[in-house]
Amino acid sequence: MKITIIYDNQVYRKDLINKWGFACLIEVQDQPVLLFDTGGDGEILLHNMDQLGIDPAMIEGVFISHKHWDHTGGLETLLRKNSELTLFTPPSACDVINKISADYYRQEKIFTFARPCQFERDFFSTGELKGEEQALIVRSVKGLVVVVGCSHPGVETILDKAALFGKVYALIGGFHGFNNLAAVKGIELLCPTHCTEYQAELSFLYPEKCRKGGVGRVINI
Repeated sequence: MKITIIYDNQVYRKDLINKWGFACLIEVQDQPVLLFDTGGDGEILLHNMDQLGIDPAMIEGVFISHKHWDHTGGLETLLRKNSELTLFTPPSACDVINKISADYYRQEKIFTFARPCQFERDFFSTGELKGEEQALIVRSVKGLVVVVGCSHPGVETILDKAALFGKVYALIGGFHGFNNLAAVKGIELLCPTHCTEYQAELSFLYPEKCRKGGVGRVINI
């Protein structure tokens, strides 16, 4: 399993562009290639993809965590390059997604997840939590990898839902104002990105578990 951060507030590789927002590419053997969120600017998204050797045509699905512009802003530009991909969205983002995709896309390829579900062999959704956001769960050989956009419903809430599908091994993405740092003590890999307020504290408390994010960071599990 390979996760490549394509869009983030910071850069891991200096030849890439950073801006407020988040997106990452998820590649699992014998599974569809999935893009998690699209960042806030489509041109920056495509630039970083090009520099990372990622062809938009290889993306088979886009998983949208929530409707905020910094997670959906790159979608229209991506759809101009690849209108064949499938969209997975929480109900609260449907209005935004429908508006963005109206000129490029067949609406029957949009799937909405209100409740926890499995939608591919190794891909699961927490379903929409607290009416605003879903998280992605990916099954790996080491356990579940939870990818989050901003964690608006709360990291603890997300992890509780993820536990329905097994033991969580990794947590990657934006943790927002999460400060109950003991709640992630049992997680083996942490990669706080984007809107995470307490990145320094997490790195200090869990130096062996935390990995620095940023555009260009590749995590192999």
